[in-house]
Amino acid sequence: MTDADTTEPRTWDETPGWASITYTRITELRGPLMTVLGAAGVGWDEFADIRVVPQDGDGEEERRHGLVLDTSADRVLVQILEGTGGMRPGGTRITFSGTPMRIPVGPQWLGRVCDGLGRPLDDGPPVFGTASSPVAGLPLNPVHREPPAEAVLTGISAIDALTTLARGQKLPVFSTAGLPHLELAAQIAAQASAGGEPFCVVFAAMGLTHADATAVRRTLEDRSAAGDLVLLLNLADAPVIERLMTPRIALTVAEHLAFDLGRHVLVVMGDMTAYCEALREVSAARGEIPARRAYPGYLYSDLASLYERCGRIRGRTGSVTLLPMLTMPGGDITHPVPDLTAYITEGQIVLSPDLHARGVYPPVDALGSLSRLMRKAAGPGRTRADHLDVAAQTLAALAQARRVRELGELVGTAALSDTDRRYLDFERRYESTLVSQSVAEARPLEETIDRAWKALSSLPRRELTMLPRESIEAHYPEEQR
Repeated sequence: MTDADTTEPRTWDETPGWASITYTRITELRGPLMTVLGAAGVGWDEFADIRVVPQDGDGEEERRHGLVLDTSADRVLVQILEGTGGMRPGGTRITFSGTPMRIPVGPQWLGRVCDGLGRPLDDGPPVFGTASSPVAGLPLNPVHREPPAEAVLTGISAIDALTTLARGQKLPVFSTAGLPHLELAAQIAAQASAGGEPFCVVFAAMGLTHADATAVRRTLEDRSAAGDLVLLLNLADAPVIERLMTPRIALTVAEHLAFDLGRHVLVVMGDMTAYCEALREVSAARGEIPARRAYPGYLYSDLASLYERCGRIRGRTGSVTLLPMLTMPGGDITHPVPDLTAYITEGQIVLSPDLHARGVYPPVDALGSLSRLMRKAAGPGRTRADHLDVAAQTLAALAQARRVRELGELVGTAALSDTDRRYLDFERRYESTLVSQSVAEARPLEETIDRAWKALSSLPRRELTMLPRESIEAHYPEEQR
């Protein structure tokens, strides 16, 4: 829940109450960092206003912004949100606000397209709000948390059927370079829903090329026009500090929409690996001792400070559901970013290079994926009475089909039994009927489960050991019984 004040409307960079003292003793500019001497009484995370005098002395001063990273006696280390390019120690003045960075919050964000710091990219006015909240967020008492429940439907059959997303859950998508994780993220953001209840999406993209940013905007233009999307685009050529602020701004906006305005909010964030690379770059600039693969030792706690901001609050209608996308360098799931993410989150959706090579979209590897809270969100009274049974039977059949395929590679398909061949038929039908869908296709849950039944009908009835008799009689083809 956010700590909002109700002052006059203002944008994120119009923080009131600037201190009157201006400091000019800038001793070092290194990467995105600036060192200031003689600044007393400055605290961590304070927001700073920076004025850069043109080198020739003519023209208006350029305004930039910063956040305090560290203080030691009268020495202050500040990270510059817009980067230090073009700055010089002798022509820079800095003033500290005495408060952390805050942004305006409210429904004014809906329908807007902004950069990673919340500045408009849609030719509209700055985003105003009658309330503001700290970008770093506020700790939530665990006693006030409600367990995730009910479903957020993505319209993607492979996810809704087998790894159902619960409201308030954090469920990452693990991908590798070259797989369509960005297309999948945009498709989910374009068509996700909460069963007719008030719903909106906050999409925070980090490290995008201009071409990818254009494609994302095109995919999401209908949802944006409908006024239930907030789109934050951090481009690859933007300052590295902006990439660190993008997910925090997105989550701050989402928290207000959910816990103060009563909406169910899906926050899609990616690529989290790009975020972690930015964190590593800033850590190196600060001269910190590196840990695994040169990432800072606080990578786990930093990721947790983002992922743990989702959830549900007792007595509040809304919820924040988190779907972070991340690429695994070299496909290594033990890499620090996916490894630490898996410790914090409640399952994972894994994209398969093999399925992608066979032309299957989305290439979701069902056997490598898991939603630990699926039973909280699916089944009788939530999705469909046979949902969980169908999902369990489908996964069991896929595991058996994989074993049969490996056996066939050893002994040849001619040596397989008729039942084994039926499992291979099931696997092909599963991929073509249930998993494969176009990038613009949103499938209702009823159709998704019916498609799972069509795939399961490839198997003999005696193999459907995880389905109750009444479900089989209702959905299994009569001629095959």
